[in-house]
Amino acid sequence: MKHYQYLIVGGGMTADAAIDGIREVDPEGRIALICAEKVPPYDRPPLTKDLWKGGEVEQIWRHTNDKAVDIYLSHRIKQIDPDKKTAMDDHGQEYEYEKLLLATGGTPRELPFGNDNVLYYRSYADYEKLRHLVEVEGDRFAVIGGGFIGSELAAALTLNGQQVTMVFTGAAICGRLFPPGLAQHVTNHYEDKGVRVLSGQMVNGITEQDGALQVSTGKGAQFEVDHVVAGIGIQPNTELAEAIGLAVEDGIRVAEDLQTDEADIYAAGDVAAFPSHIGYGRHRVEHEDNALTMGRVAGRNMAGKPEPYTHIPMFYSDLFDLGYEAVGQIDSELDMVEDWQADDYAKGVVYYLDGGQVKGVLLWNVWDKVDEARALLRDLHPKTEKDLIGRL
Repeated sequence: MKHYQYLIVGGGMTADAAIDGIREVDPEGRIALICAEKVPPYDRPPLTKDLWKGGEVEQIWRHTNDKAVDIYLSHRIKQIDPDKKTAMDDHGQEYEYEKLLLATGGTPRELPFGNDNVLYYRSYADYEKLRHLVEVEGDRFAVIGGGFIGSELAAALTLNGQQVTMVFTGAAICGRLFPPGLAQHVTNHYEDKGVRVLSGQMVNGITEQDGALQVSTGKGAQFEVDHVVAGIGIQPNTELAEAIGLAVEDGIRVAEDLQTDEADIYAAGDVAAFPSHIGYGRHRVEHEDNALTMGRVAGRNMAGKPEPYTHIPMFYSDLFDLGYEAVGQIDSELDMVEDWQADDYAKGVVYYLDGGQVKGVLLWNVWDKVDEARALLRDLHPKTEKDLIGRL
């Protein structure tokens, strides 16, 4: 059995950030990273952004090997014994720990059909496969999903010379996030760039025929493509937590110090449901800023420098030549106050409110305002449209 002060289950950005946090407090404690992927930790956003705009693969690696850590690639923890403080992986290797972090991320949701004909896009291995398909095997793609991943994938593929058909159930691209007018503006922009958009439709069949794939929707649309890529969300990987009786609520429940209800076991990143300090209740966030910041705080807490996780995560996206940053809860079902500097949606701010309290801010082509937006979210006093127009 191998003994470690810190055992990190998961090999993503959160895990790497946790190592940074540990090393800030404990430069010498033994750390093990158990990574299910074949490659060490990397930055995930470039997989749908920079790497399709000429960015080099070398830029994504987080250089975890340089942080005095034992990395076990292609290993999965299958069993944890909290009483003995041990864990066993799928190779039969057993580890003894003093502190353990569950940074297990999530698994893409899948369709009940299509099998291996659908690439559910999330990992570096998925990027390698999609890059091969783009460069070698055909140029017609269906992209299923109109949210974060689907919209970025459709833009990336189109920018790389592919014919793209987007299919999603919403009325417009990112319709669950943006006000209706902005969502339709984005959809029109995609169509102007050459993307075929089938909104308000659900794919209900994918079949092989004469070397191609036939895609059909519930509204009777049918079209032929060479490949299908899907970005329809993830399910948090809570199986290990559930197996040892940890509380799970759309993710592993953690306290403000990111510890679970089991002593010396922490959770962070996409898998962690954490308490909000700005009136959200408990929630889970699947973005880079949350992964990196929460991972670092978890690592510091594990190493003996306790602090609450009070960060308000931000996220961003690039949609062809459109871009935005956002903070907090971006949900088109909330009340919205729109503050546009022009009628063509070129630049502006959208405020998302619940009961008058600002829950989220969308900065559309507005830069260097994230900290001000965070300050606005921390101010729990109700706001009116008059209070917000011209605020940022």
